Amino acid sequence: MQPDDLRSNPVELSGGWVARVADDDVRRDGVGLDHDDAGWPEVQVPGHWRSTPEFAETDGPLLYRHRFHLSPPADGERCFVTLDGVMYQADVWLDGAYLGDPEGYFFPHSFDITGLARLSDEHVLAVEVACPPQRQPNAKRTITGVLQHSDMIDPAWNPGGLWRPVRVERTGPARIDRLRVLCRDANDARAHLRLHARLDSDVARTVLIRTSVDGATLAEQSTTLAAGLNEVDWDVDINDPRLWWPWSLGPQHLTEVQVEVLVDGAASHARTVRTGMREVGVENWVFSVNGERLFVKGANLAPTRRALADATPEQVHRDVALAREAGLDLLRVRGHVGRDELYDAADELGVLLWQDFPLQWGYARSIRKQAVRQAREAVDHLGHHPSIALWCAHSDPAPGAERRAETGRSFGRTLLAQQRPTWNTAVLDGWVKRAFESADESRPTVAHSGVAPHLPQLSGTDSHLFFGWFHGEAADLAGFAATVPRMVRFVGEFGAQAVPDSAGFMEPHRWPELAWEALVDHHGLQLEQMEAHTPRAEHFSFDSWRDATQHYQADVLRRQIETLRRLKYRPTGGFCFLAWNDAQPSVSWSVLDHERHPKLAYHAVADACRPVIVVADTLPAEVAAGDALALDVHVVNDLHHPLDDIRCTAALRWPGGGHQWAWTGSVPPDDCVRVGMVRFVVPDTAGELWLDLTLEHAETTATNRYTSRLASRVGD
Repeated sequence: MQPDDLRSNPVELSGGWVARVADDDVRRDGVGLDHDDAGWPEVQVPGHWRSTPEFAETDGPLLYRHRFHLSPPADGERCFVTLDGVMYQADVWLDGAYLGDPEGYFFPHSFDITGLARLSDEHVLAVEVACPPQRQPNAKRTITGVLQHSDMIDPAWNPGGLWRPVRVERTGPARIDRLRVLCRDANDARAHLRLHARLDSDVARTVLIRTSVDGATLAEQSTTLAAGLNEVDWDVDINDPRLWWPWSLGPQHLTEVQVEVLVDGAASHARTVRTGMREVGVENWVFSVNGERLFVKGANLAPTRRALADATPEQVHRDVALAREAGLDLLRVRGHVGRDELYDAADELGVLLWQDFPLQWGYARSIRKQAVRQAREAVDHLGHHPSIALWCAHSDPAPGAERRAETGRSFGRTLLAQQRPTWNTAVLDGWVKRAFESADESRPTVAHSGVAPHLPQLSGTDSHLFFGWFHGEAADLAGFAATVPRMVRFVGEFGAQAVPDSAGFMEPHRWPELAWEALVDHHGLQLEQMEAHTPRAEHFSFDSWRDATQHYQADVLRRQIETLRRLKYRPTGGFCFLAWNDAQPSVSWSVLDHERHPKLAYHAVADACRPVIVVADTLPAEVAAGDALALDVHVVNDLHHPLDDIRCTAALRWPGGGHQWAWTGSVPPDDCVRVGMVRFVVPDTAGELWLDLTLEHAETTATNRYTSRLASRVGD
């Protein structure tokens, strides 16, 4: 829930506007009140201009116009026009008078129109919107993250437009331009809120600031303001708070905080935000909430729709609800800031969010000041949401991150490339990180994601490890973790691509002569890697190939999630696989396609993310007669209470024979324990080998199955 403004008769300007592609003639003549715009095409606000047929192929910029009626403000009243979301830059005029040049897509921009509003009651708002394509992928200049350059969305898509509502609001002489509410710390006895407001006053004056929590006034303070913008900070303590918890640890109590500005005893403006009393921390990549440690199981979240304005609140809420149903604790909002409904849903459902700042891959030096400013705006706009547990300044800034699918680019070469500092990793990310830290001391911040430990500090962040896709085999993750444990403290991206069930866009009837080049260029398919793991030549039908890709993706995610859960806190604090959902028709990493039909991997993830699982070391894909195998069996307990008197069995079967093991004991709370070992010599037979694991407890039951091919009998 975003801040609500106390207004008198707000004028909503959403609906049908008109627009034209901007050129010098349009800019000169098209912003005034008297310009004849009768022949201009209609365009919807909120929306993206490419959703309008006349502008479906243009990259803009577009000049938008909208005529509206506004009664003049009364004495002591002020009027502001607010653009809630501009994608990405704009110039704004009212009745031909220039108001300003907002930049930044995910937070509101407001302009004082009080003087102009008193001149007439008929007005024209003109907004030239620009969202230029980024022709230099390693030196981008728009802070739009994955929306313009990523492996999640067609690079030919342009998200430009007024994608959120536009309105005129009325206030008294003093207005709350920004309101930041942060819960710095909380426990059962007390919660401490830190508040920051940017107040806009028409003249120098003294005001009273009143702070209420759930309707009860907790603080009042008199403050002297100068004319214009003023920054004000204050603290509020709440006794005996009802705490907010992630869904697996407790209830999601939410609290309304209202800040009201009074001038001469009368309400001038007020804003209300919904927040939660909680304290979050990350220590060595282990998350904690309200002092309780939590191994986080997560996924990378794409935009619900590539056209953000087109996603309904119900669709956004469903993406979060499905994640909770699958047993996930965390969603990484990868390379973008989502719709407001995303954060409301996460608050209500108790799903933690890793919030990326919308920087993805490489950027030009010129964006530094703008990035720092927008990082502070992100805290103002989103900081009150208890679900946000971590800020990340930059997604995948390391050299070559966007080219990791290059032929012959080995994992070793990728790590070696990250040892050389770049302006993005060494300068830009540090500035953005410090901006987050100065604005928000209530949450941890990391400078970037996917950067390996490198000289001189050997710090590093989370790891992006694509064993089984870009390099090696899925099972290689376990050996890598044993060799370089620092690299698996938190794995922020891993997985494999698969073909979706909603595959009409691929024209499967043309198999095998699909439009492969278009699928690579516009729908995310990494054909070289797909060929390496599920070759097309082995399949006589599209359905067979699609099913093979889904089986492979499911196997990769299941194996690697189980491996990371076996390493619980030793040293792994959690993971985020790539990815949860598709924003458009894609052949991608997602486990939910663009119509939210689940791939096989969705069910594999849900099984691997159950609170209690029983797992074995990786069984080789093929074993030969005489091989001696020893597989450790572990029980992972994410519940915060012990499992006493469990019985765990392992049943090994092959054609014509089998063997069984059994163990009993207890599993401590929030822990992983080795319960036994399966030792055997592979029999001299052909067919398949099955290993079935079962955990029985009064509270829960868990099962698991592994299979392997048996090599042919000696001499056959």
